[in-house]
Amino acid sequence: MEKKQKNLISRPPVVVILGHVDHGKSSLLEAIKDFKITSKESGGITQHIGAYEIEEKGKKITFIDTPGHEAFSAMRLRGAKIADIAILVVAGDEGIKPQTKEAIKIIKKANIPMIVVINKIDKPEANAEKIKRELAEQKIFVESMGGKTPCIETSAKTKKGIPELLEMILIVSEIENLQADLEKRAEGTVVESYLDEKRGPIATLILENGILKKGDIVGTSSVVGRVKTIQDFQGKPVEKAFPSMPAVILGFEKVPRVGEKFNVFNSLEEAKKELKEPTTTVSKSQLIINPNPKEKNVFNLILKTDVFGSLEAIEEVLKNIPQEKVILKIIRKEVGEINESDVELAKTTNAVIIGFRVKTNQIAQKISLREKVKILNFEIIYELAQSVRQLMEKNVKEEVVKKSLGKAKVLMIFRTEKKRQIIGAKILLGKIIKSAFLEIFRNEEKVGSGKILMLKRDQNEVGLVEKGKECGILYEGDVKIEEGDILEIYINEKVRGEL
Repeated sequence: MEKKQKNLISRPPVVVILGHVDHGKSSLLEAIKDFKITSKESGGITQHIGAYEIEEKGKKITFIDTPGHEAFSAMRLRGAKIADIAILVVAGDEGIKPQTKEAIKIIKKANIPMIVVINKIDKPEANAEKIKRELAEQKIFVESMGGKTPCIETSAKTKKGIPELLEMILIVSEIENLQADLEKRAEGTVVESYLDEKRGPIATLILENGILKKGDIVGTSSVVGRVKTIQDFQGKPVEKAFPSMPAVILGFEKVPRVGEKFNVFNSLEEAKKELKEPTTTVSKSQLIINPNPKEKNVFNLILKTDVFGSLEAIEEVLKNIPQEKVILKIIRKEVGEINESDVELAKTTNAVIIGFRVKTNQIAQKISLREKVKILNFEIIYELAQSVRQLMEKNVKEEVVKKSLGKAKVLMIFRTEKKRQIIGAKILLGKIIKSAFLEIFRNEEKVGSGKILMLKRDQNEVGLVEKGKECGILYEGDVKIEEGDILEIYINEKVRGEL
């Protein structure tokens, strides 16, 4: 037991940032990056690797940069303990929103310490005290209100509160006493993965224990490989990766799933024995259906993303869009730029191409303009989901809705023909317009309905008569109107269908 304790060392904390869309999660990450990493140092970061590392007061902190709650949840569903500390971001000018509540649930379920960050504190309308009260309603009690949850006020714009936040992360980390065993075989979690067309499958790993070295045999439940190269988060080659350090590795045979646990093995044979799932790849298109463009009320979608984590996260969000009226079919899902093959498939299946943090190559761009294929690109998952929902709603049939205009009381019957009558009435409520419909009520019971063919006031034909005024009505219908009847006036409006 004593020997085991000697192997343990303190390791840096791994931090995840969660919160409502537009509350400043990304800008906070950027502010920390700008604060700690010079542009010269970070200039080489071109691919989203899912994690980065900073140094504060001689101690390191790793931040996980997931595309959203969905990615974090997908990681956790695979049993991975990804983060040690969660930062809940709430905008100082907006307060608690639905996604804030969702983030709170995720953090509580993960059972990790939370630091609340009230961001955008530089805005004149920011009200930190109001937000603290709203948090209390969610059973989150911050220190200044007698609770135990640390709370830092920040501005990603002015960098206010960033040093205090980093210091608080280190304090919480010290309290948690985060440790790793260097003598154990390397093990940890895949936090990002993608396919590089030239180099092959690339994965970002974060170690929990051990030291990962070039040449090590690595395996997850779906894929194995031999580590060919290791880079740090800035793309610089390194010989070894230590616990909590984001390590970008080349060597997996196929692209591993985000959130999978990885281990180091003695041989490829031993690693393959641990395989539990069919190997996952994003090198080829994954065709979900055999789409029929003539099929009604089906919205076909081609989804292209920057990395595998984004792909999973977006799929998870799109599943939540109601599909009773319109069926959403992802006919291709792939990591990589939008190409001419995507445009050709979209054309034949009447699909829309959705890109997330990817480019469209020039040939595909030209073909899409010529063939009138819609390509939409997004940087935020929430905005992507909203747009897909709006596009699906265009496939919903318009609905006819009865819109009430007003009420009138019949004062006099001037003339009665077979299906028509000329009557005198007073508008009791709202208004009456030419070409509107009416329902006839006698002793509070509906007895019939019809249509207004003409309105007259002071012998002149008019289009509208308002409350309190009297008018003549030329009515057409099957039921004869009587003096004292109440007429309810309405029109039928077509409204855009909703999902």
